[in-house]
Amino acid sequence: MGFLGGGILITGERNGAFLSSRQEMVKFQLVDRGIRDPHVLEAMAKVPRHRSVDAALWTRAYADRPLPIGAGQTISQPYIVALMTQLLRLDAGRDVLEIGTGSGYQTAILARLARMVYTMEALQDLADRAQEVLQNLEIGNVEFRLGDGSCGWPERRTFERIVVTAAAPDWPGPLLDQLDEGGRIVAPLGRGPMQSLMVGEKRRGKLIESHICACRFVKLVGQYGFPEH
Repeated sequence: MGFLGGGILITGERNGAFLSSRQEMVKFQLVDRGIRDPHVLEAMAKVPRHRSVDAALWTRAYADRPLPIGAGQTISQPYIVALMTQLLRLDAGRDVLEIGTGSGYQTAILARLARMVYTMEALQDLADRAQEVLQNLEIGNVEFRLGDGSCGWPERRTFERIVVTAAAPDWPGPLLDQLDEGGRIVAPLGRGPMQSLMVGEKRRGKLIESHICACRFVKLVGQYGFPEH
């Protein structure tokens, strides 16, 4: 075990593997770059990112870079995961919809902060692997669906928080329909190789948008995203 400045307790695996790497990730990539939410920092400190990538990439798992996870998809760099999570303003009383389960790493972070995570993935292989990762981490407050996340959660319901982990050309309409009044949605938007990380807040039925920073994500493929080819 070890402590990070600010009183955040960091726990390693039983053999302490990658503990120092995780400590350095939190301090230099997150705290030093402006991530301030103590709950987000604690979640990032505790979730073993290397478990979400192939063993051949474990030594690079805590570097400030995205990594391949197969099927042309990537796991986002730690800073972006922390930033998007902080922008959601989660707490233990809220549910969150995640579009793009991917490796399951962002899902695991969200699960430590939210009451329940509802996550959608379009690719069967990634969904299966992510479920295995979360099961091994003993994270149980996650419900999975396989399908086109740009169309929203299949059952009719709304969410206080929505996060999209792939780039869409614009806000997918079904996701805005499923966003509660007063809710927040975080997504990368744009048609080019670089996108804009955006936050939207629904107020009186209208979406109030804020640009956060430039970013680069894989494309959200789907009916309200990009075409497959």
